[in-house]
Amino acid sequence: MKICEAMVALTSYSAIFILLYAFASASPTANETHPRLFSKIYAFGDSFTDTGNTRSVSGPTVFGHVSNSPYGSTFFHHSTNRYSDGRLVIDFIAQTLSLPFLTPYRYLKGNESFHGVNFAVAGSTAINHDFFVRNNLSLNITPQSIQTQLHWFNKFLETQGHRGAAAFDDALFWVGEIGVNDYAYNTGSPIPDDTILKLGVASITGVLQSLLKKGAKYMVVQGLPPSGCLPLAMSIAPVVDRDDIGCVRSLNNQTYYHNLALRASLQSLRRQFPQAVIIYADYWNAYRTVMKNPGKYGFRELFRACCGVGGPYNFNVLAVCGMSSVSSCKKPYEYINWDGVHLTEAMYKVVHDMFVEGGFTEPPFGSLFDKKRHEG
Repeated sequence: MKICEAMVALTSYSAIFILLYAFASASPTANETHPRLFSKIYAFGDSFTDTGNTRSVSGPTVFGHVSNSPYGSTFFHHSTNRYSDGRLVIDFIAQTLSLPFLTPYRYLKGNESFHGVNFAVAGSTAINHDFFVRNNLSLNITPQSIQTQLHWFNKFLETQGHRGAAAFDDALFWVGEIGVNDYAYNTGSPIPDDTILKLGVASITGVLQSLLKKGAKYMVVQGLPPSGCLPLAMSIAPVVDRDDIGCVRSLNNQTYYHNLALRASLQSLRRQFPQAVIIYADYWNAYRTVMKNPGKYGFRELFRACCGVGGPYNFNVLAVCGMSSVSSCKKPYEYINWDGVHLTEAMYKVVHDMFVEGGFTEPPFGSLFDKKRHEG
């Protein structure tokens, strides 16, 4: 099977089936671990950050069973519509900042937004949805993009009566990874990947600029992970297409160059907004570090999905996690991957720790706290 077909299948965040599909809650209170320096978090991104804006009926077609068990089984003991067995990076961030878990924007009730809102949506793209429609690349594509999420944020501010910089003083803006879907939707089209890279990074940059102009002072922006290490990609790509850690070389190269462009853009934003702390969270190298020494972090399974069935990677696009015929492993904490694309709570916890304490951010994560204490 051609590697371009693998790219279509890779986009876990929206619906995929090769040649047929374009693939891509309640909020419990977090445990307080540190003195509260931030009063709220606003999160953006795709399924790696989505804490419940999508449900089985509205999420990606292939991964269309997120509302079912065993999703959420490790920590919540029931599905919270997170694409994992438990908490995500953003959940651990909330705990680190002594804040409750974020309520998804689409399901806000009462005063649940007091400590922030999650606008991330599984299947989201960096480039506006209209681009894919105009280029006949919109089969089963989730219509939300990061621009949609910015629109939701602006609407939220209006409904809350928040206008001006005061609404941003104690807020951390967390922009989770977003962009893998854009490349996947473009598979097989005459549009060069370099165009997708430029448009995607430009769109993300535009959203960041808008937030910074409104008064955002504290911002973390995640890069893309090495998407070629996901079981779905591994199961489809030719065996000759491998890199030094055994993952799909072509896909990892794609996310690597995307991240280079994103980092350059963030450096430009730092010059434009010197009053703000803008942190790049290096998902790509954090993930690769775990892959190179998995035992150090407690992992035994690098490529097999914990929840799935079939083949060397325990993944079958026709029988995915959440279906009644599919079961999960007994020790998800030994697995990096949960359902073929999304990660286990254990891996998200490791990535969180690497961001906050392990030096995989630029500048160091502690600079957020330093600036906040200084200004507080």
